[in-house]
Amino acid sequence: MVVINRLLVLGLMFMASVAHAAVLPDERIDILYHGYDGGGAQIDGPSILVRKSIGSSVSVAANYYVDMVTSASIDVEATASPYSEERKEQGLSAQYMVDRSTISVGYVSSKENDYDATTYSLGIDQSFFGDLTTLGFGVSFGEDIVGQNTDPTYKRDLQRRKYSINASQIITKNLLASLSFDSASDQCLNLADTESCLNNPYRSVRFLTGTGGYAYQGEIYPHTRNSDAVGLRLMYFLPYRASLRAELRQFSDSWGIESENAELRYLHPYGERFLFEVKYRIYDQTGADFYADLFPFRDAQNFMARDKELSPFSSTVLGLGVTYKVPAGTIPWFEKSTVNLYWDHFNIDYDDFRDARVSPTEFAAGSEPLYSLDADVIRFYLSFWF
Repeated sequence: MVVINRLLVLGLMFMASVAHAAVLPDERIDILYHGYDGGGAQIDGPSILVRKSIGSSVSVAANYYVDMVTSASIDVEATASPYSEERKEQGLSAQYMVDRSTISVGYVSSKENDYDATTYSLGIDQSFFGDLTTLGFGVSFGEDIVGQNTDPTYKRDLQRRKYSINASQIITKNLLASLSFDSASDQCLNLADTESCLNNPYRSVRFLTGTGGYAYQGEIYPHTRNSDAVGLRLMYFLPYRASLRAELRQFSDSWGIESENAELRYLHPYGERFLFEVKYRIYDQTGADFYADLFPFRDAQNFMARDKELSPFSSTVLGLGVTYKVPAGTIPWFEKSTVNLYWDHFNIDYDDFRDARVSPTEFAAGSEPLYSLDADVIRFYLSFWF
């Protein structure tokens, strides 16, 4: 499951700024702590973002982000030992404003003990018709190196490409709408490798043995994956300073996965200091063509996967958030500042992924209980404008 938005996705921030086309972001500092707990995995760490303007046309930003992972998830408990690791990410970005156009460039580097990722991005936004309409295009290029802790000679090169087009429109003084399309391609550079760079080198599939039990072998993935996604977003401002935000998104890929999600948010101010948020999201997906919880025999087909994220499943997310605007002058050197706390609760039900940790004397292979998990994500951050 994709738990926390790790990588930058071009084109998703314009909903918050469409009413202010061709305006540079505020100068600010954000200090964040994030935490995830669920399914036997714990992920937490700090992040800091600094954004500064240079003159009236350029804005630059730097971000540092850390994930500290401790995992004893169902995949780990079934075939491996619990582990801990740390991922560090650094990012630089800049925006250049020319009349009604904004050009954005970005660089992100992420490193962990068995995976290195580098991403470059470029985006262009142009407003029209008195800033009522905004069109944007984005592209990102990534070069990753996939390693393996148990084999220092293991190395797989992954190339990532992503293209985004978005359009936003101010329909009325209270209603904003946007439409986006994303197309992505992931490809292993060395197609001669028998093992794909797209699968987890530690994960295994299980297959039936002649004795009525099962055994494990490594996953086998294709060397390429292409995907497309389309999204519709609406924002409606209510008369009493509150707002409603809705999103619909569809996704499909060359592995046979199709998914849909819908999200609704309500933001409500209280007095002059507080802003409360309630969010509800539903998600549903089909499984990959080569996924199975239990294969009939060893090497049953050319490609095989038992990653639960490639299985058919559905999930719901309930989120709550509160922002407090600190009175001016409370914190010296800053024009204004806020304290922000957000909590999301995930519930995920897998339709074809069974809990293989149960005793084989109680359940025959393939009849184990279906797996489900609950998880909590907490984000606490401070924002300072200067």
